[in-house]
Amino acid sequence: MKGWFLVLFLFAFILAACGGGGDTGKQPAASRGDPQKGAELFTVTCAACHGPKGEGVQGLGKDMTTSAFIASQTDEQLLEFIKKGRDINDPANTTGVAMPPFGGNPALTDEDLFNIIAYIRTLQK
Repeated sequence: MKGWFLVLFLFAFILAACGGGGDTGKQPAASRGDPQKGAELFTVTCAACHGPKGEGVQGLGKDMTTSAFIASQTDEQLLEFIKKGRDINDPANTTGVAMPPFGGNPALTDEDLFNIIAYIRTLQK
């Protein structure tokens, strides 16, 4: 009986050492949201300033298709950024126009915002 216990213990130890979900350095394969739903929400909430395909509108919203800021953020970080917005006095504001919290639509839920983020990810070049 002790022999089986030892074999089982060693097997469990080897499995734990081999896998375990450590950091592989890879980014998640996909965003949490649904990009199709996000496209609809983007059109009615974000496109006025960021353009219908995220290419930006001069003097209003930044180009999202080549944004290093967006590319460097996790979905959760973008969620918090969108919820907060960017004040006109923020040193990182380069347009001179404030981005309102929730893109000006306070009715958006976290799920809605994750859908928008998923759509924005599809726009990145």
